[in-house]
Amino acid sequence: MPDIIFDYKSFLKTVPNRPGSYRMYSDENTVIYVGKAKDLKKRLSSYFLKEINLKTRALIEHIHHIEFTVTFSEAEAFILENNLIKKYQPHYNILLRDDKSYPYLVLSKGKHPGLYYYRGRKKIDCEYFGPYPDVSAAKDSLKLLQKLFPIRQCADTVYSHRSRPCLMAQIGKCLAPCVPMSEAAYKNYMQQVDYVRMFLKGQNQDVLNDISSKMEQHAANLEFEDAAKLRDQLLSLRRVQESQSVSGDLMFDMDVIGHDEEQDLCCNHVLFIRKGRIIGTRSYYSQCNLTDDNDALSAFVSQFYLSDMRAGMYPKEIITDTPVADDKSLCEAIKKISGKDVVFLSNVRSERAKYLKLARENARASLTAKLADKSTAKRRIDDLEKLIGLQGIEHMECYDISHTMGENTVASCVSFNREGPDSANYRRFNIECITPGDDFAAMHQVLTRRFKDPTEGIIPDVVFIDGGRGQLKQAEEVIGDIFSKVKVKPPLIVAVAKGEGRKEGLETLIRGYTREEIHLSLSDPALQIVLHIRDESHRFAITGHRHKRQKARSHSVLENIQGIGPKRRQALLKNLGGIREVMNASVEELKKVPGISESMAQMIYDELHSL
Repeated sequence: MPDIIFDYKSFLKTVPNRPGSYRMYSDENTVIYVGKAKDLKKRLSSYFLKEINLKTRALIEHIHHIEFTVTFSEAEAFILENNLIKKYQPHYNILLRDDKSYPYLVLSKGKHPGLYYYRGRKKIDCEYFGPYPDVSAAKDSLKLLQKLFPIRQCADTVYSHRSRPCLMAQIGKCLAPCVPMSEAAYKNYMQQVDYVRMFLKGQNQDVLNDISSKMEQHAANLEFEDAAKLRDQLLSLRRVQESQSVSGDLMFDMDVIGHDEEQDLCCNHVLFIRKGRIIGTRSYYSQCNLTDDNDALSAFVSQFYLSDMRAGMYPKEIITDTPVADDKSLCEAIKKISGKDVVFLSNVRSERAKYLKLARENARASLTAKLADKSTAKRRIDDLEKLIGLQGIEHMECYDISHTMGENTVASCVSFNREGPDSANYRRFNIECITPGDDFAAMHQVLTRRFKDPTEGIIPDVVFIDGGRGQLKQAEEVIGDIFSKVKVKPPLIVAVAKGEGRKEGLETLIRGYTREEIHLSLSDPALQIVLHIRDESHRFAITGHRHKRQKARSHSVLENIQGIGPKRRQALLKNLGGIREVMNASVEELKKVPGISESMAQMIYDELHSL
């Protein structure tokens, strides 16, 4: 039994034999583990037995004190545990880091309803279909529906201002409700809207039967062209149904979860099956930092299905690799949240067994790919450490400058750790008050601003500079001057100079101060990670520069004139016909614009002609 500072014997005497949730603290305020129990006293006592596993041992060695909350039932303990995990994000719990809302397809209301992709709260007055497991599943469905049913997918602002059919109408993917329609055409459009509604509700066969019936009516009335259009639509629908339907009678909603673990990394791959079709799949990864309170699959399932973001995504059946711990209590908790009955199955046969096998294979493949990425990243970092003679690299940064002919200069700072990009620490800097096109001065400014207080924040182990000896000299001056004044270890500086013809793989690495040059081939893992960091820095700088350039282009010179607000700018442009006409207008012409006095017209004229 390890040495424990926490007086667990006295504490356990106060714990009741009731269901509830408990929180373990490493100090007065830091929660390190959240759990739930049918019997709090028995569960908490089990942590302090003589025979415990290594993970539990590591946990209890850090316990400062324990708090608990008694609940009426184990189902309520499930819900409370889930809420507390989301609130505290404890170190020793499996954390499901996925707070994105699920996407929907929505059918708008009005004279000519449209079909759209939507993500967010249900605050717009539309018919909602979904939610879908991921964005790609929703957008793929939207593309498919556009091929099958020619209703509009344009925004209402576009639809209300069009006077002639758009390209989608010309290629047969929209019935062009934006232009005047005959009564027969309007009825046809609304019929297509009904078909979309039925299709999204899973009433595929009803749609097929209705289209088939109408095709026969047109053929009987010798309306062969209309009959041919319906025939093509019918064939398309049947092909879709054949490619998406499953054999057997599993025409209801279910989730199938395949689970795999390796090297303390867990992967849960979920197949989302709705109305007998796989509408999407998704892999969820987590660190297996749990105690023996629950197995990794049960911990994932309880968090996943008790999440607020699961609203509307509850299936009739949830099929798992192995039995879920406390599945009855979990079902009760789900019903309290959603009002829906679900059932957990594990020992399945026939079609369900085929889907479970598929989910397992996907989990194994996803986990293998994830581990391969991690091992590749580790190998690259290890090689880089050997190359530059610096052990224990945890944090790296790269700096790049981007501009167009010296204008709208932007500097980027991208951050990498041992696992790859650390986007939370990416930063952009707008460079000002320098000679246009002076990359050396830009580099000097960005590094001065980044390391103005080296005693605060993260100090990288390595700083990469995208550039040659000139940019490297600026980095040496700035970092050398700043860090010489404080007792903080300065980062190692490495410049990444482009090779002949700017071809990738011909770069030269130049160490700071010593100016030692390092030449590597593209197959070298160390160069691969350096190029990855450099390219990411370049991409981030270019993106920031383009945004700034676009904003500058959309900026009107009238916005710089004091006293000219949005209404007066609009009046000037509307009455004179555009910014060029405003620039060429005389004072007499300017003062004729409503809301523009003679003195204001003179001020506008003077400001525009002083540029």
